[in-house]
Amino acid sequence: MARIYLSPPHVGGRERELLLDAFDSNWIAPLGPHVDAFEREMAARLRGPGPELFAAALSSGTGGLHLALIDVGVRPGDRVITCTLTFAATANAITYVGATPVFVDVDPTTWTMDPDGLDEALGAMAREGKPAAAVIAVDLYGQVCDYGRIEAICRHHGVPLIEDAAESLGSVRHGRPAGSFGDIAVLSFNGNKIITTAGGGMMVSPTRRHVDHARFLATQARDPAPHYQHSHIGFNYRMSNLLAAVGRGQLEQLDDRVARRRAVRQRYVDTLGQRPGWSFLQDPADATTNAWLSCAVIDPAVAGVNREQVRTALEAVDIEARPVWKPMHQQPVFEGCRTFGGAVSDRLFRDGLCLPSGSSLTPADQDRVIAHASAVGSAR
Repeated sequence: MARIYLSPPHVGGRERELLLDAFDSNWIAPLGPHVDAFEREMAARLRGPGPELFAAALSSGTGGLHLALIDVGVRPGDRVITCTLTFAATANAITYVGATPVFVDVDPTTWTMDPDGLDEALGAMAREGKPAAAVIAVDLYGQVCDYGRIEAICRHHGVPLIEDAAESLGSVRHGRPAGSFGDIAVLSFNGNKIITTAGGGMMVSPTRRHVDHARFLATQARDPAPHYQHSHIGFNYRMSNLLAAVGRGQLEQLDDRVARRRAVRQRYVDTLGQRPGWSFLQDPADATTNAWLSCAVIDPAVAGVNREQVRTALEAVDIEARPVWKPMHQQPVFEGCRTFGGAVSDRLFRDGLCLPSGSSLTPADQDRVIAHASAVGSAR
């Protein structure tokens, strides 16, 4: 049988049509009409009830985080607070600007930044005479942080807020789309995301100067002159016109992709979620998430099996499943970084499992996942 992947790309005819349009126009290199259109369409999609948004299409979400930190004024020697339960790119970007990450634990219900932990960390650092230079809140597995509280906490402490929305495009909380919170938000279009441009990302902000400055830096910080002149260090972070064409086709289908992933998660909840010791990450009352990945927590004391036994059993039959992100405070590269809390993230990493969740997952393939996951330990 064919391998079942965790979250493969899901593309169709519309992406091919727009990609060929870009190819036939000979706009191959970075920039071009599809880049401009992708930025406009994404900004319009994310605006919701809030102010006008501006967007810059980039080569990766990681590059977007790097530029966002520069834009809000983070400098070498500064400290930046982020979640410990996240992908390494969030913390890596902090080091790119010479700053040091400080980690905060997550809420046990949504797995996103704990507002009380954030308030504690900001207060403690301020009392020590070296306040945080910025906060990066991470929308994990399609969940959206409690920005009603987090934005208020950051305003109270006078700290800029960056939303890492790499995993949450298509989700909504507090009546606002993910990607519209904070001073700057960053999206990812990596191959495993809910929509993809193969690689790529986007910076979004209600403040035009943030986006204009990011565009300038992302195109090697070239000064306005007929020759190549540079007064600042720049980066090669802009998206190609070809990839933007694919992104436009993907964005048109975002609602369908969200609906399909939510249906996949609900079927897991209705089947595996009824087994002793199994529970699933689900929407809080004030949110509708994109269910980017269907994440289970397996309590070995009740289930009779642990997460790793289930994962390896699935791998043995060519089904990809992965542990929940390993917390940053457990990563060797960030050893010694300060952490506020961490027990919730430790437990989720120990017991959490991400199951195949792609929007192209067929009912038959999901049947196969459910059958093999259910069989682990069932003979005991």
